[in-house]
Amino acid sequence: MTLESAPIAGIVLALLSAATLAVGNLLQARGVRIMQTKTAGGAGGSKVSHLVRNRWWLIGGVLLGAAILLQLASLTFAPLIVVQPIGVTALVFTVVLTAVFAHRSPSAAVVRSITVCVLGVAAFVTVAALVSTQHAITDVQLVAVLTVLTVVLIVTGVLWAVSRRRRVPAITWVLVGGVLSAFVATLGKTVILRVQSALHHDDFRLDAANVLTIGCLVGIGVAGGLSIYFVQLAHASNRPEVVVAGLTVVDPAVAVVLGITILGEASGAPLWSVFAFIAAGLVAGFGVISLSRADRETVG
Repeated sequence: MTLESAPIAGIVLALLSAATLAVGNLLQARGVRIMQTKTAGGAGGSKVSHLVRNRWWLIGGVLLGAAILLQLASLTFAPLIVVQPIGVTALVFTVVLTAVFAHRSPSAAVVRSITVCVLGVAAFVTVAALVSTQHAITDVQLVAVLTVLTVVLIVTGVLWAVSRRRRVPAITWVLVGGVLSAFVATLGKTVILRVQSALHHDDFRLDAANVLTIGCLVGIGVAGGLSIYFVQLAHASNRPEVVVAGLTVVDPAVAVVLGITILGEASGAPLWSVFAFIAAGLVAGFGVISLSRADRETVG
């Protein structure tokens, strides 16, 4: 039995990743709020120094790293389009845990928004699962993924520079974190497939193909590190439910889009599926925006 033939193991690991992501985000959000309170109160030291001394933020960071590792492990046992959508359960975990800790039930508007998010992602990935097929990843496709990641990093740098001079929408960093997280999953899957192929053929030469694999590992490190950083910025101006909603909607959507457009997993997909993808993506995006508005109204 190969590792790919154990989807149940992949699903279990994906659920553990979602739960770990939810708890990690809640703890980091708490750490960021404590930091903001201290700096606003005139406490000495930089924001970074306050964060690295906060045990809640540190534990949350460790859990976020563990969530990434669990996500990559789940990709070892199951296809990308199977395990990525399971990440949306992190939103459910977050809402439930937040309600438990706050001793209150989420508002009807929040529940409706979460439902829309879940339905949008589920529809998007269901269509992808119906029309997609997995192929061996070529060097050209891998170069294309790394090229797109480079463009995303450049755009991210521009956004960050603009944010130093003018205010950007609070949800911007949620979306950026989700996009970068999608590249962690996509590149992680390619590395897993290539390592499995190398083990099968006993091929560990330092040729162009294996250099590209090393490039993927570097890309995973850069995208993963920046994703965690921008999640911190997102926590500074959004509640945990909004941050997790953005991550769990944008991450699988972008990962599936990469799989279809670059990796050719839907090369024979019918025309109706294209409209279905667009509709499902709009529904999921509307859910995130609605959740952000409902959340602010609740806080207000």
